[in-house]
Amino acid sequence: MRGNDPRAPEFTGARGDFGEDGNAMIVIEPNGVGPGLEIGFVSVAGRRAVNEDYAGIALGEAAGAATRGVVVALADGMGGAAAGAVAAELAVRSFLEGYYQLPETLGPERAAARALDAANAWVHAQGRVDPRLTAMAATFAALILRGRQAYFLRAGDIRLYRLREGRLRRIGADHYEPAVIGGVVLRAVGLERAIAADWDVLDLAEGDRYLLCSDGLHRTLSDARLAPLLAEADAQTAAQRLIEAAVAFGRDNASAVVLDVMALPVLDLHYLERVIGPLPIGDLPRSGDKVDGYLLESVLYSGHYSRLFVARSADQPQGDPVIVKFPLPRAEHDENIRRSFLRETWISGRVKSQYLIDYLPPEPGRQTRLYAVSPYYDGETLETRLQRSPVGLHEGIEIAGRLAKAIDTLNRREIFHRDIKPENVMLLRDGGLRLLDLGFSAMPGVLDPAPAEVPGTPAYMAPELFAGGSGDARSDVFAFGVTLYRMFSGGKSPYGLRQSVPLHRHRPELPAYLSRVLEKGMARDPDERYQDVLELLYELEYAGRTGAPAGVARRRSLYERNPLLFWQVTAWTAIAVAFGLLVALIKPWT
Repeated sequence: MRGNDPRAPEFTGARGDFGEDGNAMIVIEPNGVGPGLEIGFVSVAGRRAVNEDYAGIALGEAAGAATRGVVVALADGMGGAAAGAVAAELAVRSFLEGYYQLPETLGPERAAARALDAANAWVHAQGRVDPRLTAMAATFAALILRGRQAYFLRAGDIRLYRLREGRLRRIGADHYEPAVIGGVVLRAVGLERAIAADWDVLDLAEGDRYLLCSDGLHRTLSDARLAPLLAEADAQTAAQRLIEAAVAFGRDNASAVVLDVMALPVLDLHYLERVIGPLPIGDLPRSGDKVDGYLLESVLYSGHYSRLFVARSADQPQGDPVIVKFPLPRAEHDENIRRSFLRETWISGRVKSQYLIDYLPPEPGRQTRLYAVSPYYDGETLETRLQRSPVGLHEGIEIAGRLAKAIDTLNRREIFHRDIKPENVMLLRDGGLRLLDLGFSAMPGVLDPAPAEVPGTPAYMAPELFAGGSGDARSDVFAFGVTLYRMFSGGKSPYGLRQSVPLHRHRPELPAYLSRVLEKGMARDPDERYQDVLELLYELEYAGRTGAPAGVARRRSLYERNPLLFWQVTAWTAIAVAFGLLVALIKPWT
């Protein structure tokens, strides 16, 4: 699509409204495997006679949406008006055609790299055989949106900006060397026999707005002037206003593609089973190893079932760190481990909360073994925190509040964690909290437990889980109570040799109501516990305000515990009272 050449391509599965001056508004509905998008496009020649910019937006076939995604490509021609315009169009069209024709077994990065190599060879060859196109080339960039991620490929000075929660971020650096007058483009399609492009992989978030633009826009508008214009109205209106501002202050061709992420696809359970199911567990890697493009820097945690590494992209060692979780190779538990990773990834995709761990979806074609990837959370576990010193009352109530909200987020969706413990509670340095390790969660009717699956850590398991029950919200209340007990006691266990040990034995300075609340939370009988974690939290907060719980420590009456005995005692008491009265009445007459 070009400003002075408004030819409208076919957009499979989208609604397109095209103006007469190179405008396009495209709406892509979410389809379960791809994001919902709104795309606005404007391109103008500006004060030049010919528009050498060219943009293409391709949706691909529905069957390939999960592996290929939506592609937005933009090129800016070099080498004179006619040659530059041809180079830009050839670069975009040949890239899009090549990308979608390559085997789906190639990941987006490999497929795009091959398509760009082919486009570069074609443009370079045409510029050497046709005198009218001598030395033609084009700066180029493509944004590939697949699933819940975006891949940004670039060669030259086409720019990508992201506006997220009001903050503007420029993605990547220009391949451009400034000079006293103008500057020199260092990379472009057709410039050399071979092309070296740069990559960025981005996690999409609902509400993100992206801007792909040519130098006629970004060299005219500073970031400070660009940001408020980009934030305006819908995608098409924002693109139009950006171009109007660029034309008012500049002379070059100007193009803007504004893309809004309206909705992200939900992780489908069958899709995850298809992706994760065949993956081998493999031998446990070590620090320094590379696995599927991740450089494993150091061991963060080693547990009974898994080992966690701090890792970075091997191609971007200065990028943000992530956590890569590998299962320990235990052949007899392979099915349980596989289901654990499947559950964890599926829940993370379905339930979003500031209090829960967030896992990145597995990438078909990239992942060669079983593991899970999450963002790196800067902080320490509650287990680490309580080893330093006992947690104070005020700090503990705040932690309990955030942890209760995390558990309740799951319980309200009929998901029961079943492995709540201090090791699975991450306290962030910014004051936040994340509940980790969703692999033992129970999801009745969604994913049944594997045979002989042990639901959690024995010291925190409710008695009904030992008896073979699958667990419910009250089971999480029990583990929540044990976790709070250990937090306030400085790591002590609530269990003695013959009976439980009240909290005040370890921390006599804490209020008595705290012991009573935790005792009820850890009751052996599920019916005697709080029915959910928010009820327990309410009692803690109420008692903290008033100095006494709202009746939570009340011992059940004899009538509640044994109605038959209650009536027997009542009857005998009444008989005894009546007999006493009778004796008192007769005695004066004797």
